[in-house]
Amino acid sequence: MLKNISVVLYVMLLIGVVVSVDIVFFRHYFWERLTANIGLVMVFAAFYLRFFKKP
Repeated sequence: MLKNISVVLYVMLLIGVVVSVDIVFFRHYFWERLTANIGLVMVFAAFYLRFFKKP
């Protein structure tokens, strides 16, 4: 149960970071915003695989 809550909070943090970066930095730039979003998701995925996923 604790793992599920931490994953939900992690995904909510990811969404919050992506939306805030979109609004603050890349409001009128589509391709730059898309590239930044893909990069942020990849960074969050790497941290998830490194720290949350147990073998």
